[in-house]
Amino acid sequence: MEKLRNLRKKRGFTQEYMSNILSTDVSNYYRKESGDVRIYDDEWEKLAKALEVPVEEIKEDKPTAVIHNSHDNTTFNDNSGSYFNQYYNVPSSIVENLQDYIKVLKEQNEALKEELQKLKSQS
Repeated sequence: MEKLRNLRKKRGFTQEYMSNILSTDVSNYYRKESGDVRIYDDEWEKLAKALEVPVEEIKEDKPTAVIHNSHDNTTFNDNSGSYFNQYYNVPSSIVENLQDYIKVLKEQNEALKEELQKLKSQS
């Protein structure tokens, strides 16, 4: 969100100051400003008011990723006899966040498996 970042810096505001305007922590504001987390319309309003500009001057929409949900060589019955083929528009930031979360969960799962094996071997 270059427009937001540039204007914030031009005004001499810190990310901490801006995070207080949104009643969030600095790390969450950083993710919003970098485009990793969505900025909602009410938040755009608060940020624009703090920066003393119209929302249109700072608001940028991040492009969305298209996820195609189909299975090769597989037919799904959706009660109409047609193939199950759906397209979803999901913001790429959500996809990235979910992929990161899946990675963390896999790591935690492996650690728990190791801990379980240690406990089993002690019994």
